[in-house]
Amino acid sequence: MGVLTNLKTKIRSFANSNKEYPIIAALGAGLYPFLHNYISNFTLVNSWSQLWFFLVFFIGLPMLVFLLANLATRRIEFLKKYHPYVLPILNLTTLVFLIIISIYGPKKKLIALGLLVAVFLAIILRKHFKKIIIFQLILAVIGFFNLIPKFMLPLNYSNQWMTSKDDIISVKFKKTPNVYIIQPDGYTNFSELKKENYDIDNSKFEAYLESNDFKLYNDFRSNYFSTLSSNSSMFAMNHHYYNNVKGHTHEFYNARKIIIGDNPVVSIFKENDYKTFLILENSYLLVNRSEIKYDYCNINYNEVPFLARGFGINKDTQADLEQAIINNKKTNNFYFIEQISPGHISTFKRNSKGKEEERNIYIDKLKEANQWLTSVIKTIDENDKDAIVVIVADHGGFVGYDYSLESTIKQDDPTLINSAFSAALAIKWPDNNPPEYDSKLKTNVNLFRILFSYLGENKDALNYLEKDDSYIIIKEGAPNGIYKAIDEKGNITFDKIVND
Repeated sequence: MGVLTNLKTKIRSFANSNKEYPIIAALGAGLYPFLHNYISNFTLVNSWSQLWFFLVFFIGLPMLVFLLANLATRRIEFLKKYHPYVLPILNLTTLVFLIIISIYGPKKKLIALGLLVAVFLAIILRKHFKKIIIFQLILAVIGFFNLIPKFMLPLNYSNQWMTSKDDIISVKFKKTPNVYIIQPDGYTNFSELKKENYDIDNSKFEAYLESNDFKLYNDFRSNYFSTLSSNSSMFAMNHHYYNNVKGHTHEFYNARKIIIGDNPVVSIFKENDYKTFLILENSYLLVNRSEIKYDYCNINYNEVPFLARGFGINKDTQADLEQAIINNKKTNNFYFIEQISPGHISTFKRNSKGKEEERNIYIDKLKEANQWLTSVIKTIDENDKDAIVVIVADHGGFVGYDYSLESTIKQDDPTLINSAFSAALAIKWPDNNPPEYDSKLKTNVNLFRILFSYLGENKDALNYLEKDDSYIIIKEGAPNGIYKAIDEKGNITFDKIVND
């Protein structure tokens, strides 16, 4: 009780004091927006370089500006008349500016409107300025306690799940063709496109693939329902069950770091004297600034803003790939090319146009994806006829839902569940001669293990294939947790695997 009484006394003393507190005013304006970035986007901003940027931009810079402005309006004669207003206006305009750019990005009209409102409120509420600072600091304290569970993620995380059950990391290639993994995001499997929810005639493009010696793998699907969760499992060649972290129900922790090179797949290629190339359409995989362990990436961190959410950059992946191929014809090369096309239906309910219109939009994007894939295939064929070329999606297009996160509500319709997980797979094997065990290609998690068996001419790795199960995070309609949605035989199920 003594501590609380002492705190109340200090708060009253601060509120009633005639003393100016520019440092505290700056801290009040910047601290909550600073914490909000970590509360709302922890996995996007969990690098040391971002922490230093946020400390300078949200805390250090406001402190400097507040101090100088307060000093200038006290000492420079013609500015003295503005002195009573400078800290209140700076406080509210800084708070509003930082919140807007944290949530919406650099939207000029929104920022201008917000600043105008902030100036108006600062002037009329000037006499209550210190009470506003107290409220801001209370928000920051609440925000800090909300952030504690986020801080627990790295402490609870273990990469033990990535450990292979065999010595596949030591595989030695007997065949050394260049390997291209082409990922059109959200491209649903060819067999699923023909079914009820999609009802799309994709036969022309499928015929094009087959005429170019691609084998189409019908009924292939992903093990997880998002890009990060699916690709991290694919490159680790193991199941992660969404990290199996208690209370973690949004985004797979550490996924970006794994996908951009901290994985056994990239290590295996490097150990076999391959150069590795990461070709991305945008910076979605790079926003938390993890170390890129590929030898080359077409996006440099100098191009990625610290407040980026991953979609502000648009690279010509076909052109970047072509240049990389031309410049590296004397080495064995592994390429991972990701294009956010066709993508999937709207993620959030508020953005959905309804399932029918979402389907129509998906159809248009699928046509664009087919054009892009045709260009990429042509580029590879003209420069590298003996390569292994793999087209593999990360998950389905979610057509049939109103919005993709509707899949986190328990579903009883098997066609909807398949729509989320069904993923395209087509492979051009050298000499049009696939291995007899390619029938084991059922889900993403085993893709590279099967490719390494082929390249190493050793089928021992096939004894350690992961189960071809698909898993979903459920937030509504059943107890919150991780559920097996499709078993290894392709049957729809609903078995909880994480017991919070």
